[in-house]
Amino acid sequence: MDGPSFWGMNFAFTEEQEQLRQFVRSFMEDKSSEASVRELMETEAGYDTAVWSQMAGQMGLQSLIIPEEFGGQGFTFVELGVVLEEMGRALLCAPFFSGVLASLAVLHSGDDTAKANYLPGIASGETIAALAYTEENGKWDESGITATADADGKITGTKSFVIDGHTADLLIVAAKSAAGTSLYAVDGNGDGVTRTSLSTMDQTRKQAKIELSGAQGTLIGTDGGGWETLQTVLDLAAVALAAEQVGGAQFVLEMAVQYAKDRVQFGRPIGSFQAIKHKCADMLLEVESAKSAAYYGLWCAAEMNDELASTASLAKAYCSEAYFHAAAENIQIHGGIGFTWEHPAHLYFKRAKSSELMFGDPAYHREQLAQRIGL
Repeated sequence: MDGPSFWGMNFAFTEEQEQLRQFVRSFMEDKSSEASVRELMETEAGYDTAVWSQMAGQMGLQSLIIPEEFGGQGFTFVELGVVLEEMGRALLCAPFFSGVLASLAVLHSGDDTAKANYLPGIASGETIAALAYTEENGKWDESGITATADADGKITGTKSFVIDGHTADLLIVAAKSAAGTSLYAVDGNGDGVTRTSLSTMDQTRKQAKIELSGAQGTLIGTDGGGWETLQTVLDLAAVALAAEQVGGAQFVLEMAVQYAKDRVQFGRPIGSFQAIKHKCADMLLEVESAKSAAYYGLWCAAEMNDELASTASLAKAYCSEAYFHAAAENIQIHGGIGFTWEHPAHLYFKRAKSSELMFGDPAYHREQLAQRIGL
């Protein structure tokens, strides 16, 4: 597929990309309804294995950005963004985003052996993979990595907030070796690995604490070269998450507008009142601006150009705030019913808040952006 033509100032995706969007949206509407999301939230695994298999076999989603030589389809980050936008719209409960993170770490490690060993399994959906990077200190930079690896690759330390870490067959672990920060492949079910599901605000996206006590790791990439890889992965992850946030923000905007049309007070739809009109108009402006930021980030990621670093932080900061504000305003527009747990507005509000904090909050990314452009 070619890149979206809005880079040529046409502001539209290609026909093939729109077909991909409709294909994924139809699948999500069928497999990720509100009822399904609420049911899966309460399970330990947090996803439906049958749907996961369909995503891999029928849809080929897990293989989207993995090169063909490693069992993938070799599409660009733009197509991935289209898919993530639709998943964000549907609040998909599945270990997809975590697999993207792990895939990116392997892809950008420069380690062809690791690519051949791990990517085919991820592409087929047979391997659930996760990136075990953050720790209990909550830091997103290299100073937050305190787990250690000895000369034999045995890792000791605790990773926290690991997305889908409780079900991962493959863990890509960041640890400090004698040469510096390095990445290791660790068997999620192996000796020396203890996994504990975390109680989180957003139950639609499971997280885990991973305790490593002499767990055997296999070096990925160069010894001491892990942080350079992680910096690239984190920028790409910020852009990917921004695309997902746009999907959720668009959906809550549509939810709010539809309710404003349907809800009647004093003999007229509440959308006819100026206060509600202004709220919806402000939401529309923010969501459309968020799309522009996310889509430009997707193009930079697809091209891997020099603007990626600054655009990633810009997109993550703006899309985080736009989604959270839209989700909060959606609850306000719905009034009393919007404050009840039974209403779907709360599911999106919690996803918006958790996404806002993931990979660093807007203040973190504004500071990072300022440093990157030399302010």
